[in-house]
Amino acid sequence: MSLQGRTLHDRAVWLFIVLSAFFCVNAVLAEFIGVKIFALEDTLGIAPLEWNLFGQTGSLSFTAGTLLWPVVFLMTDVINEFFGRRGVRMISWLAAVLIVYGFVFAFAAIAIAPADWWVKAAQPQGVSDYQAAFAAVFGQGLWTIAGSLVAFMLGQLIDVAVFHRIRNITGEKYVWLRATGSTAVSQLVDSFVVLYIAFVLGPQKWPTSLFLAVSTVNYAYKMLAAIALIPLIYLVRAGITRYLGEARARQLREEAALV
Repeated sequence: MSLQGRTLHDRAVWLFIVLSAFFCVNAVLAEFIGVKIFALEDTLGIAPLEWNLFGQTGSLSFTAGTLLWPVVFLMTDVINEFFGRRGVRMISWLAAVLIVYGFVFAFAAIAIAPADWWVKAAQPQGVSDYQAAFAAVFGQGLWTIAGSLVAFMLGQLIDVAVFHRIRNITGEKYVWLRATGSTAVSQLVDSFVVLYIAFVLGPQKWPTSLFLAVSTVNYAYKMLAAIALIPLIYLVRAGITRYLGEARARQLREEAALV
């Protein structure tokens, strides 16, 4: 068997490919579906839970991207566990490049001239101008895109640093602590940076009170999601160990702690 054949039969290689692909597709999808804002209370069929923070009030409204970001957090922690700093940094930069790539072609698709018949093709579904709708959904503001990308990369780099700092202190124990602790710090930065760039520095010029209130609510949601995912982290870790075998899984975790 050739060297390439042996490499592609290595279960650790396949694991990294699958985890990386799942991470990247979730990160890209989260960016694109994030244009929709949904009401959590209405979705759950419960009475509005009005928050009151920094002199601001509001309901629990989030971008649809929040449905996928918890999965990205989970993938980050799993890759951190088995492939270390280098693995997380590599897939984070890859995801950022793919997000930019996706938006470049989204703007290119908006710019090309639409067929006349297509513009009115969705009128039976209540969409009077398909081109305008397409542009509104896929043509996110540059401030929003920039804020999201900067926050994403900062969050990922901080996550990997905090994860391994906790791991160096606790060793193999307390998987939940390094996973949740790294998310707590990284998403604190992410939640505030993305809104600051997009809506304070951007054209909307949010007042400080609104920025702090919305950022805090978003951070609280992400932390609740991270806590809810703790059992899944252990489940995925156990599944990977069974897939790789105890000895190989231990080897990867030991190598991950060094790189």
